[in-house]
Amino acid sequence: MKSDIIIPEVENVFLAAVQEWSDDFMEKVWYVYLVNDSDFQLDSVMVVSKAFGTIDGEMKKTSLLRHAFIEVPAVTFVKVEMVEKSVLLLNNEFIVTFFIGNTLYDRKYIFRANSITPDYVEEVPLLFVDGVIVR
Repeated sequence: MKSDIIIPEVENVFLAAVQEWSDDFMEKVWYVYLVNDSDFQLDSVMVVSKAFGTIDGEMKKTSLLRHAFIEVPAVTFVKVEMVEKSVLLLNNEFIVTFFIGNTLYDRKYIFRANSITPDYVEEVPLLFVDGVIVR
C-alpha cells in the first residue's frame, strides 16, 4: 500500500530572504519571499513558519505563524513575512503546501541558524536583488 502513494517532487518553488529598508523600523530588515519560478500556477498556498534553536545554552522556539495565498501565478513571487532580528540566531523553518491542478505538494524549507546574513547572499531569480535562497 505504501508503494502506491506517489509523493510529487517540488521543483522551481523556493524561498528567499531579502533585506529591505523598513520605514516602520528605520533600518534594513529581512523579508521572506515565496518564489514560483515554475510554469504552473500554485493554488491554495499555505505557509507555516516557526523558529527554533539554542541561544546561550537555552532552548528557544517561536509560535507558529500561518499565511495563506489564494494563488501564486507562474513566474511570480509573494512576500510572506518579516523575520525579526532576534530570530535570525535560530533555525527558521517554513512548510509550504499548495496545489498544482489536483495534485497536493508539500515541502519544508529551513534557513539554518545565522545563515540569513549578507555573507550568504546571491541574486534571487525574478526579484533581481541579492538575498539568501533555500531550495
